[in-house]
Amino acid sequence: MARQDNYTFLTSAPVHRVITTMAVPTIISMLVTSIYNIVDTYYVGLINTQATAAVGVVFPVMAVIQAVGFFFGQGAGTYMSRQLGAKQIDDAHKMAATSFYSAIIFGVILSICGLIFLNPLAVLLGSTPTILPYTIKYLGVILLGTPFMTAAMVLNNQMRFEGNATQAMYGMISGAVLNVALVPLFTFTFRLGILGTAIGTVLSQIFGFVVLLVMSRRGENIHVELKNYSTKRRYYHEILRGGTPSLTRQGLASISTIMLNVAAGVYGDAAIAGMSIVTRIAFLIFAVIIGIGQGFQPFCGFNYGAKLFKRLRQGYFFSIKLDMLVLAITCVPAFIFAEQLIDLLRHDPDVVAVGAVALRWQLVALPLAAFVTISNMTLQTSGKSLAANVLAASRNGLFFIPLILLLPRIWGLLGVEVCQAVSDGLSFLLAIPLIIHYFRTLSNDVPSINHQDANCDAGPKDAPVR
Repeated sequence: MARQDNYTFLTSAPVHRVITTMAVPTIISMLVTSIYNIVDTYYVGLINTQATAAVGVVFPVMAVIQAVGFFFGQGAGTYMSRQLGAKQIDDAHKMAATSFYSAIIFGVILSICGLIFLNPLAVLLGSTPTILPYTIKYLGVILLGTPFMTAAMVLNNQMRFEGNATQAMYGMISGAVLNVALVPLFTFTFRLGILGTAIGTVLSQIFGFVVLLVMSRRGENIHVELKNYSTKRRYYHEILRGGTPSLTRQGLASISTIMLNVAAGVYGDAAIAGMSIVTRIAFLIFAVIIGIGQGFQPFCGFNYGAKLFKRLRQGYFFSIKLDMLVLAITCVPAFIFAEQLIDLLRHDPDVVAVGAVALRWQLVALPLAAFVTISNMTLQTSGKSLAANVLAASRNGLFFIPLILLLPRIWGLLGVEVCQAVSDGLSFLLAIPLIIHYFRTLSNDVPSINHQDANCDAGPKDAPVR
């Protein structure tokens, strides 16, 4: 699709049509990302409880790797979408190359540092003596794939913010499909155990990166060419401005998971395994929320850049409604069959007992988390970095960290199980005044004169279809 068609579609087509069109491939991409974790959890669950716990222990490292990728990808993408909305094409090209190659460099640094300090890192993440040997095997291989993972995240985000979410989806799907085949092959057929799980996962991620790189050079996608790489401070300033909320959100998710593992570890390996499984199931559902938000982001960036503020507001509230509909469909059956879901991933009564309670609490709070997420992405994409960072820090940091230190002391294991739900409730209360202030600020701005302002939900009949 031509870049001008993308601009016309995002700024002129009916709001509900644009967001659903953009959201479907991003939802699939996020679900695919979750499948990596679910597949690993399922197969290591066939090994033993310690292996299941080890994958959960390593999850914070995966979150840090993703945080770096999202930092550069969303930092560049939010800027690129605003520049494309303002028709500053050359600037978008330079930003794309700068963020891509910077992400690779940081990925290499993370990989080297992690491998040098592999053993102490595994202990710091919450490994008990019985879990530690499994963690070291799994984590060591995962770290080798770090540069490919960070670069893949950048490409995925850049294509998505350009309005080409469907092409970005293909790279994610290809890696996930291969992951489903390779993990059992290396784990059981080659009898490598948890080491084989890690090898299959990394090979799948490398393959996904290659596919994304190929897709990024097709059609009207902005190509990441070394000649466009720039060391100018303003590009890194924009990456910091747009990417810090993602880094904050993902980085604190990593810290909170470590603290959750440590808190659960007091109650044994089964508690760590149970919370690990809950994290993956909740993230699978939460991936849909994030996918809708990511589908909204290019819409938000283009319309903010074009100063179509009334249209932006309509898109925000439509995304909230869409989230609530999806959660009503997914959370109710998951709440009812919580024990069966946990048992499917690890057949251990102690693990199921811990996981079912925690899962139900998290499911109840997910609608609040959805409101927080869409609001956070709106602030981030619009360049409101201070408010976006505060809100990004709330769910897994500002509220979660004090709560995970306090609640287990009061309620014991129940305090561990309800911690995320309580944090989501407090984050929701924080998000309300921030988003109200944002929209009041937009109301005071003078929007550009545009035919869409008269009827923001009525676009041209020939708006392109993806």
